[in-house]
Amino acid sequence: MMKKFAWLIVAVALSVGVASGKDGLKIEHWQSGAGVKVLFVESSALPILDVRLDFAAGSIFESADKAGLAALTNVMLNLGAGDLSEAEISNRLADVGALLSTHVTGDSAGLSLRVLSTPEKQEAALEVFTHILASPRFEADIFEREQARVIARLKDSLTRPGTLATRALTAALYPDHPYGFLPTPENLADISVEDARQFWRRHYIAEGTVLSIVGDLDRAGAEALAERLSEALPTGKAPTLPEPPHVMQPIRQSARQEIRIPHPASQAHIYLGTVAIARDDPDFFPVVVGNYILGGGFVSRLMGEVREKSGYAYSVYSNFSPQKQAGPFEIVLETRKEQADDALELTLNILSDFLDKGPTAAEVAAAKAYLSGSFPLRLDSNRKILGQVAAIGVYDLPLDYLAEYRKHVEAVRIADIRAAFSRHVDMERLVTVVVGAAAAQEPEAGEEHAISEP
Repeated sequence: MMKKFAWLIVAVALSVGVASGKDGLKIEHWQSGAGVKVLFVESSALPILDVRLDFAAGSIFESADKAGLAALTNVMLNLGAGDLSEAEISNRLADVGALLSTHVTGDSAGLSLRVLSTPEKQEAALEVFTHILASPRFEADIFEREQARVIARLKDSLTRPGTLATRALTAALYPDHPYGFLPTPENLADISVEDARQFWRRHYIAEGTVLSIVGDLDRAGAEALAERLSEALPTGKAPTLPEPPHVMQPIRQSARQEIRIPHPASQAHIYLGTVAIARDDPDFFPVVVGNYILGGGFVSRLMGEVREKSGYAYSVYSNFSPQKQAGPFEIVLETRKEQADDALELTLNILSDFLDKGPTAAEVAAAKAYLSGSFPLRLDSNRKILGQVAAIGVYDLPLDYLAEYRKHVEAVRIADIRAAFSRHVDMERLVTVVVGAAAAQEPEAGEEHAISEP
């Protein structure tokens, strides 16, 4: 019966549209008395309340020897808090059909709560939620259990070629920055429960936190909720970000690098990338439109040439991952080992041609039509709206970002795309990682090839 209520929320959410998920979405904004940034969207189409807290507690705040601390801290939050045990938290939330989840990214970490909006269910769920915010237990035996699970999952993932490729590329792009600090089984084992407790005390505080509220609640109710949650949070000074990565002349990226990692998999995994763009960069919309043309859509150049014409890969894509500080640009594909070098050469040629000549007018028009036409699908549920609103808060985007999204897309010109890609994607700083293919040929003059083992 307890599980039935939780599934009821999911079923209702999937079966009913959200009336406010449109370009005219109204986002209200204020700051709580404790210094929490609050963003609120009233949506009465569903009898559901969604609440999300994002703290300055992502992996960007880790040190190299404590990589993985942000995730270990986050996973402990709802495993015992105040006078509630792990089982009591789970049972009380299940009894009212509430869903609690945690999340960690490079830039932030936090918790989300979903509950039916009836007063009695709301109150029961919020009582548990405030306990979790105010006083997670960090019990040593539970921490050791979760630590062992995280280590086991990491060990398993380190046998997979995709994981090896991603880690090698990330480490090469961010050699001296927290975005590139990668956990290992050894350093995870060295993290203590006291490390996690101290990380929580420094980072899960009111100042600098973003609270996103979406659902069946009026402004007065949202203000009362915001104050209640804010007052539950510990106080302290918001942590500061580390120095940003060196984008234009990255350390150890003065020349192209190629990393080859042997692996018995039947497919070669090819990853190309470079440090590219921050989320608040003015070039955001030009790279969104340009990337859709290059490799972000099923009708992209990479798909057309690498998959359709040459048959080298079933899937190939490019992607920008903007973050608080400059995130990466990547191209990813899998191909048979014996044709890995040919597939890589073709991919590099497509990228080089795109950088040299830019897209055609027809490609830009098609990309704009798709991005504009599909945008409402990003706002067709409370959960999706919550994610978009949280991003606005975390990355300090304008409150009219969602309302103006399609206008910004439509304003992008060919010249904007060419200029943006020239600023953020440099072939001479490209890192290539190939997992599972034969060793590389001798490097050409001006190129730097590194061979590393898993």
